[in-house]
Amino acid sequence: MELRLYDTLTREKRPFVPLDANNVRMYACGPTVYDFAHIGNGRAAIVFDVLFRVLRHRYGADHVTYVRNITDVDDKINERAARDYPGVPLNEAIRKVTELTYQQYQDDVTALGCLPPTVQPRATEHISEMRAIIEKLIAGGFAYVAEDHVLFSPQAMNAANSVLPRYGALSKRSLDEMIAGARVDVAPYKRDHTDFVLWKPAKPGEPSWPSPAAIAVEGRPGWHIECSAMAWKHLGERFDIHGGGIDLVFPHHENELAQTCCAFHSDRMANVWMHNGFLQLESEKMSKSLGNFFTIRDLLADWPGEVLRLAMLKTHYRSPLDWTVRSAEESAKTLDDWYAVAADIEPGAPSPAMLEALSDDLNTAQAMAVLHGLRNASASSEASRRELAGSLRMLGFLSESAAAWKSRKQQASGVDASAVEALIAERTAARARKDFKESDRIRDQLAAMGVVIKDSKEGTTWEVAR
Repeated sequence: MELRLYDTLTREKRPFVPLDANNVRMYACGPTVYDFAHIGNGRAAIVFDVLFRVLRHRYGADHVTYVRNITDVDDKINERAARDYPGVPLNEAIRKVTELTYQQYQDDVTALGCLPPTVQPRATEHISEMRAIIEKLIAGGFAYVAEDHVLFSPQAMNAANSVLPRYGALSKRSLDEMIAGARVDVAPYKRDHTDFVLWKPAKPGEPSWPSPAAIAVEGRPGWHIECSAMAWKHLGERFDIHGGGIDLVFPHHENELAQTCCAFHSDRMANVWMHNGFLQLESEKMSKSLGNFFTIRDLLADWPGEVLRLAMLKTHYRSPLDWTVRSAEESAKTLDDWYAVAADIEPGAPSPAMLEALSDDLNTAQAMAVLHGLRNASASSEASRRELAGSLRMLGFLSESAAAWKSRKQQASGVDASAVEALIAERTAARARKDFKESDRIRDQLAAMGVVIKDSKEGTTWEVAR
């Protein structure tokens, strides 16, 4: 079966053909590490983790390079560093902030079941590559120096008689539409409203580096140039897939595409551009002003990471996702069942039907339907059970034993397992002497504790009700 992916640039779903099947290359925009990442960042991490897993399955784990960057130069980082570490030299304070928040992000996405990318470059470690690209853009006439700034000119890009794409091709916007839809930084040194900053002089107290283009004062990079530089360093001038959230299409990815194509005189930066849809909470846009802004860490306090992962994969990645408590509760029950059935057996190969669904532009909604079918078949087929286990593991589930999953859920509930076991023993004794009134009383007591019991020929088992 062929892998087909939707390309934001061409607005079509087409067969994926890697530039080099022995080195499939993918880049996804990572976090700006100034605080805990919000749950929308978690969706992007999960989506491109699934794609990473699919590519590894098709081409081999040693033949896929996945780069997810870390933005560690930003005004919000500077503000937090000054706030949290007063009296500490700014660069040292910034490093403290970024080390802490970087590790928080790593811990959170690992809890969501995400594999570590092949490379996780930091923006501040790629200043020389940024300067090199800027110098190429100036030499090519696509950028200019003004009052110690370096600015990129979309007008110059669109006027070039070459293979370059049109500025605005990715977002499908005209220059006028982009001016209307962007927060345009009005400055007297700009030649045109659409020009954007590649490099700017550093303000007193800000981190700074030697500037390109023989600019005398030290400066710092603009936001967009960093990803062009890191992608070039680790994946080359052109690579296979560039991913991120739909909110990054304009201006960030539009500007990345422009910078890279103009610097290297190419018609493409990535052969495929992929973007996941927005995430909203209980049918509302996530917003701090509305009081419904949640970080990954907030939700991990209430739910295991695999529950969050499953809740997000039930919706196709390009569609908007409505995060609800009900969806999380349903996902938790599904995982309880999957763990009981498939966690402790030797997994088989992933289901061909599931792989076919994932090969259709990561159709995880259809993949979930396949998994539920395998679960139903596993009641009478050991082969289906093993196939279910292998499929779930490929998707990033079943990371622990069934006992560990159940125990963690019980601990999180605050239920005293020893007290429950004692009551179940009392109930078993009451049933043996046919004291059904006492048996019912104990069952009701357990229910009041939030415990559901199940009687079978093998005895009585229990679980925490959600």
